[in-house]
Amino acid sequence: MDAGAGSATGARRARVLAVANQKGGVGKTTTSVTLASALTRLGKQVMIMDLDPHACASVHLRYYPDDFQYSVNDIFTDGSSGKAAAEGLWDRIRQHHAEQEFDVVPATIRLAELEVDLRHRKGKGAILHQSLEHVRGEYDFIVLDCPPHVGILLVNALVASDLLVIPIQTDFLALHGLKLLFDTIKVLNKVLPRPVCYRVLPTLYDRRARACARVLELLSLKMKDSMFRTVIGMDTRFREASAQGRVIYEIAPESRGAREYEELAKEIIAL
Repeated sequence: MDAGAGSATGARRARVLAVANQKGGVGKTTTSVTLASALTRLGKQVMIMDLDPHACASVHLRYYPDDFQYSVNDIFTDGSSGKAAAEGLWDRIRQHHAEQEFDVVPATIRLAELEVDLRHRKGKGAILHQSLEHVRGEYDFIVLDCPPHVGILLVNALVASDLLVIPIQTDFLALHGLKLLFDTIKVLNKVLPRPVCYRVLPTLYDRRARACARVLELLSLKMKDSMFRTVIGMDTRFREASAQGRVIYEIAPESRGAREYEELAKEIIAL
């Protein structure tokens, strides 16, 4: 397997972006996959990791869990110690996406068993953070597609992340979901080594709907500098791309949705 990341460089150290929301249907996986592609198109070395047992990001990119012996699950269950052993693990679990030119670590349904598998393990919330240290020098960005519920995987993602990207659909029910996520962040901040840094990303914005405009206004007032300037509108090409196992840049690179995620990538690079 060709990891495709090239040799590590001393000057490079990946920024880890965790994409998460406890509410489903907000464009979480679309954001993870499209943002990874947009960053790559801007010349960045990128790896995307699927931490969701449903493996939506993996399937979106045509990596079907049954086709692979190794997955992100091995990071948590392998038990390798030492730098050489850890680097060998990464060589096994990474796949290189030839069309997108980024690396992918696919998921598996076995991730759902980690709560039980790791119940007695010390330091279980920092497993991903520690493992990523072996490959951060190979990338500019590592994108984590997180599960939609609080558990050991989301905690690992937050501990490892430099920035939590919170996609939120621009409707009033989504505002309630945002409150739930912030309640979770408050609890985690009491035990995490440093506070979670986050920004909200408005998604599925319908420019024709007054309700969407009102929600966007409320988000801007509440979040202020903790909200991205970029707003992701509704675009049927996202659905078309997903159905084909492709990213929007492969089927409609000049579409509004494609351009908006490129603007988001530029905004993140500039942070």
